[in-house]
Amino acid sequence: MANNKYLNNYRNSNEQKLMDDLVIEAVRNYGFDVFYVSRDVKNVDNILYEGTYSIFDKAFTTEMYLKSFDSFQGQGDFLSKFIGHQINDQMTLTIPIRTFNKNITNYEQTLTRPREGDLVFFPMNQKFFKITFVEHESVFYQSGSLYIYDIKCELLTFSNEVFQTGEPSIDA
Repeated sequence: MANNKYLNNYRNSNEQKLMDDLVIEAVRNYGFDVFYVSRDVKNVDNILYEGTYSIFDKAFTTEMYLKSFDSFQGQGDFLSKFIGHQINDQMTLTIPIRTFNKNITNYEQTLTRPREGDLVFFPMNQKFFKITFVEHESVFYQSGSLYIYDIKCELLTFSNEVFQTGEPSIDA
């Protein structure tokens, strides 16, 4: 096992850097600019570890790729006699790890990866999407490294959130 020729593919840092550069270039070409809005939870309950309200006070511009490219996924528009009209749009976004680090982690060191509960704001349709799950191993160690985060999001249902990012299109 000391000289395993199959493991040599995973030790070539030049190929890994090339693959990472190609992923970033593809997202720049086929993706679009969004705002990543980080959440700060206030009044955390010590028993259930839930906050009573959230403040969104930092917004970072970055590019992401819409992986579910046909349209929004999920149940779509739903009409119920108990709830009323409900929109359950969902989507999957992709962001390269290096792009996330450059555009977000460099400015806020506590954000080492996308977090569940944070938001993605689309300026083109003025909608917020809440991050429900972050998959960091969707492309499983291609060439021996990880290059992207897949972010599963759903349309935000507003409930006592406070927006103080300094970005007028978000805070309005």
